[in-house]
Amino acid sequence: MRSLFHEELDFISDQLVRMSRMAAEALERATRSLLEADLELAEQVITDDEEIDAVRRDLENRAIDVLARQQPVATDLRQLVTALRMCADLERSGDLARHVAKLARMRYPLVAVPDDLRPIVKEMSVLAEEMIVRAGEVVAAHDPSGAAELQSRDDGMDRLHREVFRLLLDHDTERGRQEVVDMTLLGRYYERYADHAVSVAIRVVFLVTGSWHDEQVPLSDAGRVHRAEP
Repeated sequence: MRSLFHEELDFISDQLVRMSRMAAEALERATRSLLEADLELAEQVITDDEEIDAVRRDLENRAIDVLARQQPVATDLRQLVTALRMCADLERSGDLARHVAKLARMRYPLVAVPDDLRPIVKEMSVLAEEMIVRAGEVVAAHDPSGAAELQSRDDGMDRLHREVFRLLLDHDTERGRQEVVDMTLLGRYYERYADHAVSVAIRVVFLVTGSWHDEQVPLSDAGRVHRAEP
């Protein structure tokens, strides 16, 4: 029974890694649909989000079943609880990619991103994709040091997010209200996506150390990442 139990835990861990890759692919395709006004691709991203949701439901059911049958304690219980929270972060990342695709669909046949903001949107997307894939690698390796790496990358995302606002507030560039609203939302989607990647890595710290808190990025009760004040 213990052998089967640990096989189930290994399967759950593998599926979390799979979810991270699915979320990264979803964001890449969503951003491409956004920058190229590709309605068909946007619709595909929106539809395919159900696959990520289905993986989450399956993992939750498996974890609950293991809890009921095995009644795990100590590290095993911590691993199951952590997996459930990671699963929620990764599923939410997929939702954010879907939001990007929905904006592309809403503005079709126009391109929602103005020319001067296209490079920064692309850069935010690439960084966010790399972060969520790296978070999956941290899960697979049970490597708590990966949290610090992802926090550093998240600082880069925060800088890009601030740069979006700087460009939107540039008085030398005339912008319509819709453009400002769209870009404000997009900046938030990418920034929150990166936060979920950091959150996953911090949960690995909890898994290994038994502590919910990291010196730089504490987690609230809701599991959201909040940057500590300097």
